[in-house]
Amino acid sequence: MISGHAQENNIILLTNPKITMINIVDNHESLIDLKNHREICYGPSPEISDNMDYTWIRKTVYDKLIQAQKSLPEGIRFCLYEGYRSLKLQKMLFENRFRQVAAQHPDWPKDKIFKEATKLVSPVKNIDGTKITPPHSTGGAIDIYLIDEKAQPLDMGIHPKDWMEDHDGSISLTLSQKISAEAKKNRMIMNQALSAAGFVNYAGEYWHWSYGDRYWAYFSNQPHAIYGSYKR
Repeated sequence: MISGHAQENNIILLTNPKITMINIVDNHESLIDLKNHREICYGPSPEISDNMDYTWIRKTVYDKLIQAQKSLPEGIRFCLYEGYRSLKLQKMLFENRFRQVAAQHPDWPKDKIFKEATKLVSPVKNIDGTKITPPHSTGGAIDIYLIDEKAQPLDMGIHPKDWMEDHDGSISLTLSQKISAEAKKNRMIMNQALSAAGFVNYAGEYWHWSYGDRYWAYFSNQPHAIYGSYKR
């Protein structure tokens, strides 16, 4: 059994040079809006009430999500928490998380606060000022969870909307040991379906999966990412 602490120490962060140095050859695939389709459910607008872009994802991501959903047990479906996220919103979320960590650890140096903040939110720039391509800005990343036939969330340990309440990130870990047996089972069901469809998971967040971005390229041994930041 892998402890939450050991798992956290082994996570490759989105700001790791192994990820940020991967080349991007954007195939300029279009985004589609889940609001125009009925196959995948989606929840209310996350983070801010007027975020109208969160239901947009790349076309291949949509197709693979449909494929993954078909492999779920009867009576279980996916529900999207968030897909595309603008760089402006991404920057705001990271700054909020940075301030939260700084308030919790006023004695920490800036670089340690920055690294801790990146465990749950990707910045748009590294601490040295170099640009980063956040996964959600590509349209290739999805935050997802499971729901039942009545569209009620299954026990996943923590709902994606409550991520800021997980102050040390230990419950959000994909292999968290601080959640119920039922939540572990539901996470495994989701993991198997999405992995089989070609998605990769960011181990710091059970709900975060991606295809086509740098993180996917690294863990799928691809020569380059196929999605860069999408400007709407």
